[in-house]
Amino acid sequence: MTHKHCFEALDRSLRDVIRCPNGKPSELSFGGKVVIFDGDFRQVLPVIPKGTRQDIVFATLKLSNIWNDCKVLRLTKNMRLRPGLANVDELREFAYWILKVGDGKLGGPNDGETIIDIPEDILIKDAYDPIAAIVDATYPGIHEGSTDSSYFHERAVLAPTNEIVDKVNEHVLSLIAGEENMYLSSDSIDKSDGIYGTNNDAFSIEFLNSIRASGVSNHKLLLKVGAPIMMLRNMDQSTGLCNGTHMVVDHLGDRVIQATIISGSNIGHKAVFRVFVFGMTINKSQGQSLSHVGLFLPKPVFSHGQFYVAISRVTSRKGLKILICDKDGQICDRTEKVMYKEIFQIL
Repeated sequence: MTHKHCFEALDRSLRDVIRCPNGKPSELSFGGKVVIFDGDFRQVLPVIPKGTRQDIVFATLKLSNIWNDCKVLRLTKNMRLRPGLANVDELREFAYWILKVGDGKLGGPNDGETIIDIPEDILIKDAYDPIAAIVDATYPGIHEGSTDSSYFHERAVLAPTNEIVDKVNEHVLSLIAGEENMYLSSDSIDKSDGIYGTNNDAFSIEFLNSIRASGVSNHKLLLKVGAPIMMLRNMDQSTGLCNGTHMVVDHLGDRVIQATIISGSNIGHKAVFRVFVFGMTINKSQGQSLSHVGLFLPKPVFSHGQFYVAISRVTSRKGLKILICDKDGQICDRTEKVMYKEIFQIL
């Protein structure tokens, strides 16, 4: 979901470019031009570091001073669900369940956090090792090898936090045959960085290696040939090197990783890449369409729309499997969902 500041910045820019006959900026929203914004308020709202519920809601488009000039058009068909993979009644029922989750109509009256029960056919209920169970359900036969690029491109384990995703990735990598290569990040601070000045020595190597930041690889990266990887930065759109592009590793050198693109319009092209991904965070999965999704919740979701995003990435009900653990680590059939109802009041 776009931050309202971006919305308002575009409005100011167009007003300034499209001026009135007297030379002053236009008084019309977006300079009188038609601008289309697409999004889903059921999904994850703008991320505000350490922000409160009020801060997050206030940062959305609907709280912009331009919102009253906008006309809301509602889309009614779920284009992600594939009719050929299920009968019409099953497809309609699954689509309706997803919408009820997104609209907060499951779990009784709620405003914030609520507990919802998960249908039995998409639950994993018996698991000695939860990580192994969700991986087996999402990547069946991966330990046998002979998996092609489409096998990895259409599957992912989703989890709320990077910490959980790292554990899933480590487990799946251990199942792939072949020699494992280790790549380490730089463990020093650029001395030209004026922020740290002469206090660079205060940051130990252990501390630098422990830093984990969103959108940046961890200090230690383990890879194997045949492992799927994902782009974390927009580098070259013309060659398909964009945030979220999927690839499969072809070659691992001392300083070079060669991979083949397996998603988008540049399928088959060779490139250099940095991060592997069998699992990804729920936030990172926004925009993805996957035939098989394993939702792993050893901890509940923690922000508006995360659960809805996870279950709406899949193209069929049969492709969704959910494994939930309670606070004692025991498998259960219900989980918390977070939804801020005030975000829908003006829609």
